[in-house]
Amino acid sequence: MVGVGGTNFKKPPDFIGMKDIESKTLNLKSEVTTGYVLKVYLTKAKTHYISGLLAIFGVTVAGVAGIWMPLYYKDFFDVLTSGEDRSALAPRLIGIIGVVFGINLITWVGRRISSFAGAHFQSRVITDLREQAFEYLLGHSYTFFANNFTGSLVQRVNRFARSFERLVDRFIYNIIPLIVNIIGAAVVLFFINRAISYVILIWMIVFLIFNYFFARWKLRYDIAGAAADSRTTAVLSDAVSNQNTIQLFTGFSNEASYFRDVSRAQANLMRFRWNLDGVVDGVQAFLVIGMEFLLFYYAIFYWKSGAITVGVFVLIQSYFIGLVMRLWDFSRVFRDIYEAFADAKEMAEILAQPHEIKNLPGAKPISVTKGKIEFKNLVFSFNETRNVLNKINLKIESGEKVALIGPSGAGKSTFFRLLLRFYDVAGGKILVDGEDVQRVTLESLRESMSLVPQDPLLFHRTLLENIRYGRREATDAETLEAARLAYCDEFAKDLPKGYDTLVGERGIKLSGGERQRVAIARALLKNSPVLLLDEATSSLDSHSESLIQDALEKLMAGKTVIVIAHRLSTIRKMDRIVVLDKGIITESGSHDELLAKEDSLYKKLWTLQSGGFMSGENEEAS
Repeated sequence: MVGVGGTNFKKPPDFIGMKDIESKTLNLKSEVTTGYVLKVYLTKAKTHYISGLLAIFGVTVAGVAGIWMPLYYKDFFDVLTSGEDRSALAPRLIGIIGVVFGINLITWVGRRISSFAGAHFQSRVITDLREQAFEYLLGHSYTFFANNFTGSLVQRVNRFARSFERLVDRFIYNIIPLIVNIIGAAVVLFFINRAISYVILIWMIVFLIFNYFFARWKLRYDIAGAAADSRTTAVLSDAVSNQNTIQLFTGFSNEASYFRDVSRAQANLMRFRWNLDGVVDGVQAFLVIGMEFLLFYYAIFYWKSGAITVGVFVLIQSYFIGLVMRLWDFSRVFRDIYEAFADAKEMAEILAQPHEIKNLPGAKPISVTKGKIEFKNLVFSFNETRNVLNKINLKIESGEKVALIGPSGAGKSTFFRLLLRFYDVAGGKILVDGEDVQRVTLESLRESMSLVPQDPLLFHRTLLENIRYGRREATDAETLEAARLAYCDEFAKDLPKGYDTLVGERGIKLSGGERQRVAIARALLKNSPVLLLDEATSSLDSHSESLIQDALEKLMAGKTVIVIAHRLSTIRKMDRIVVLDKGIITESGSHDELLAKEDSLYKKLWTLQSGGFMSGENEEAS
């Protein structure tokens, strides 16, 4: 295959490279159909239909006015070539010029109406689509986000909204004017010269069919291009998010090489698609030139026989040039439409994917007063080969303080995620105040619990806003009191704007210990009956830890508390210690009771402690 300027290229080899892109795109078996994308778009567009119809009305008026213009060009040239006295012709010519001016004025008004109405229509619908995509995306589960690149998801949301803009632009400002031009020109030419009208009509059909099937054939590469773009964005975002790790492990060359491979794979695909566009431009040019010569032939033939005048030839040429401009642009319109659908389908696949964790039919809000928790024959696994938790039976009484300990991978963090219903159990039940957590609303369940994670992530907002996130309706005084109890005052006073300082993306401007104090302040502000602590003091120095222990004890008073413990010295005062190993509960009792057992795993872990820490503190896998 030969591109523009003799550029040789052939069907792209495996430069698409990445199996996830290839399997997802090149077989054309997308998760969603074009019809589904249109349905989503039309559902939002209907709410703003008045401005949309006004935009269509304006462009239609302009198009219809444009159909009349060549008729007056015809009259103008027929008058000029009539051979009559020039002084007698002047008033007629001035009258024609006046009409042409009026038609141009109508065209201008129609286009301005369409432009303003279209801007209003598109901006409103794009906003609705972006909000819909954002809200539905955030409704997906913990597992969904763990399995997808953040950068790729952001790219999908943005392209989903932009694709609507491209589709509306092409429909209102390209397709509708083309339809008006085709119908108007066909009707006028039919009455002026049927033979020439048939020739132009047949040529136009061939032109449109070629572009339509070419655009459909190229769709597979447009979808692949969208996926490759998402992949490149995802890799870039991942590298930026982990720039500290890259510097720490001197991984610059490795990451640069990895990004270079991904970027060049996208560039190869992009170049191939552009070469395909060059080919179609070349074929279109050939069709236009051929038709131009054919029209000249027919014009001379009919002019010699007196069947047409110079004015009629000008009329035919005006319509043909107008159609060529529209049709030439329409070939790109076809491609833009398919590319827009390819971009939109990536986000539409997410919209079509049901939320993994959602309220069951008939779910009711739970009002937790006691905080009694029970795990009954609990089974959970990430895959079918190994259970992370196997037949767990555990009762936690109201107000009881329980610590979960065990080696990394034992299933401690999974306990929290199941209790908060970030995952659904594979078997058994979790009861809170006697209510099955799967039969209550997610919002009410999570409102009843406060979590202080081991590595808190913050919003790129002010310190005060981040603390207030624990209870968004809290007053400034209540928020600042929670901050004081969590000893946030100690570092806030050193920030440039105190509590009004932006903390950076994910809270990067704060230290790990400072972020953890913000998380504790949130929990203090939320004041839920159930408190979950994932080693809440692990990032604090000894001084900060001693200061915050009093705040934690006040926070835990009267609450049911579950603590994931890596630093065993922090759990000696717990009412009960539960030891997990390989997904089962192996021991349960107080600190002294477990140390008194000869073969106790807890006793071994206690003995192995060095400086109060258990080896393998980070338990992401569990």
